[in-house]
Amino acid sequence: MAILAFFLAHWMLAGFAQTFFLHRYGSHKMFIMSKRWECFFYIFTFVTQGSSYLNPRAYAILHRLHHAHADKPEDPHSPVHSKNVMDMMLRTYRIYSDILYKRSEVGKQFDLNVPEWKTFDRIITGNVVYPLVFILLYLLFYIRFANRWWHWLLLPVQVVMGPVHGAIVNWCGHKYGYRNFDNPDRSTNALPVDFLTLGELFQNNHHHDPGNPNLAAKPHEFDPAYPVIQWLAKTRIIQMRPGNTSS
Repeated sequence: MAILAFFLAHWMLAGFAQTFFLHRYGSHKMFIMSKRWECFFYIFTFVTQGSSYLNPRAYAILHRLHHAHADKPEDPHSPVHSKNVMDMMLRTYRIYSDILYKRSEVGKQFDLNVPEWKTFDRIITGNVVYPLVFILLYLLFYIRFANRWWHWLLLPVQVVMGPVHGAIVNWCGHKYGYRNFDNPDRSTNALPVDFLTLGELFQNNHHHDPGNPNLAAKPHEFDPAYPVIQWLAKTRIIQMRPGNTSS
């Protein structure tokens, strides 16, 4: 029971950090927050993603490139141009690393107004100690509480949870499901109630209206992260941009 609770809590919290901070805030600026709260969610993302922490600036640029070139050869993570999900994720990792370590030039339009905490990034980026510490903590928890053989199958997923989330969203969200809108890409909605990735699998809706903080578009659809965003707006932790409702 402890292992399942730990895994599910890690899955949901890391997923929320990805969809709320990295994606909806960092990439699209669907809402506004103070620098203090930005630093808070920077650390929240680092702690919840753990050993698979994704740098907010690099993620934002990568995702903006995805929207600019959705399902075209230049798309950093499209199943259309990949043999399998592993091939897609390896390509994504190479492009992400080049952005992270500034080995590749990106257009200024992709690098504007991205979340960046230079002091924090300087300490974390490229430092293998932090991922190893997280992996050790996960391992110690499993040694203490794992009492079924199949519990150990969950540990590798926790170690690479960020890429696992990305693989599910980018592969399934452009390959399986239904389409509400006739977008010029192959984006789909994989689930009508996205309990798995907290709204990220509404890719067809999102590519149709990338500035909308509610990724669900039809009455039968539900984006679990959106009520949390509404609450954060009501408590003034974030401010919705004009045209984006928090009601």
